[in-house]
Amino acid sequence: MTSRHTLGADVRRSVEEILAPVDDDLAAQYPGDRAEPQPVHTVYVSAADVDEQTPRSWGDEALRIADASSGVLGELADDDVVAIVLERLRTNPIEDLRIDLEDGYGWRPDATEDADARRAGEVLAAWTQQRPHAPRSAGVRAKGLGVVERNRGLRTLELVLDAAGGIPDGFVFTVPKLRDVRQVDAVNLLCAEFERVHGVPVGSLRYELQIEIPQAILGQDGRATVAEAVHRGAPRLSALHYGTYDYSAACGVVSAQQSLAHPVADHAKNVMQAAAAQTGVWLSDGSTQVMPTGNDAQVAAALRRHHSLVLRSLERGYYQGWDMHPGHLITRWAAVTGFYRSAMPTAVARLQSYFERRGGDVVDEPATAMSLALVVGRGLAAGAFTEDEVTAIAPQCTLTRLAQLRATGGALVDE
Repeated sequence: MTSRHTLGADVRRSVEEILAPVDDDLAAQYPGDRAEPQPVHTVYVSAADVDEQTPRSWGDEALRIADASSGVLGELADDDVVAIVLERLRTNPIEDLRIDLEDGYGWRPDATEDADARRAGEVLAAWTQQRPHAPRSAGVRAKGLGVVERNRGLRTLELVLDAAGGIPDGFVFTVPKLRDVRQVDAVNLLCAEFERVHGVPVGSLRYELQIEIPQAILGQDGRATVAEAVHRGAPRLSALHYGTYDYSAACGVVSAQQSLAHPVADHAKNVMQAAAAQTGVWLSDGSTQVMPTGNDAQVAAALRRHHSLVLRSLERGYYQGWDMHPGHLITRWAAVTGFYRSAMPTAVARLQSYFERRGGDVVDEPATAMSLALVVGRGLAAGAFTEDEVTAIAPQCTLTRLAQLRATGGALVDE
């Protein structure tokens, strides 16, 4: 007998007419995490100081500081982590680098900046031939889109790309001081024109937005500017970067209290995190202004501080941050490696139980399983451990199975 409460075909069709476009919009706007590994940091170097040897010289200086800093690295990390960090500093210390022609470069005569912009393009092109020992992604931060600096910033970006011979592999540029979502429309237009001029495929040029002005978080109409910017920037927009000190200063925080751990920073980054969730846009924390320089005690204190800040970001779901000094590479890699190595055994044991469809002390749902797979994947990409170390604990946690979980949102696929 047919139930009186069965939905009729006409109702089902109407529901489908309403929801099918919703499904399409959500799939387009929230495609999920990108397959490519996110860099653990972005190193900033002034265009006045950069050259082809910068990654190697930063690694060498980091090794020198680690050796001279009275065992601070050994205090912060166990022997396995220390060995991994030292090998990373010797072989591939920098994953992502921006040649800075904005705040870290300052205002210089046009002829000087022109020359530095051209040299930056040449260096970026050279790095594409030096991988894997050069950064796997790199680019520039030119001056922003405000009325005072706009023309200078656009000229600089043009000169960089001309000198590089087009758009180098792995190139990304940073747009500082976003204030209005319409600025994203202008950047998209500029990208399309650069691609046309250089004869490269549409979508080749990627950029990131630096969130360092309060209007980028909350607009005059009460809307979250950054959320609109994420979707207007898609698919060119690759990341959101928090600007610690400009943002804090604009909020009236006195200089002594400005930090990426301040409550105003946490609020901004929470909004950024919600805006970027499931869109494929990466998040990067900002920097610390405390450099590991001075006497032994000052260096040690700065290294400990940076290590604790990196761990704090990782614990809050910010897996990338800025490094401004070779010494920061020591504590960046120590914190990142230690974080993932400590998380891996529990994560893969839970995934093994999930693959076997058996319970335990913790019963994981698909969304949690996907999150566990992402943690393991990030650790593998960062070199914190190997696939052999993972499968020694959990034989089913192969790269293939982990990729399946990420692709299906945590749903199991029978083999």
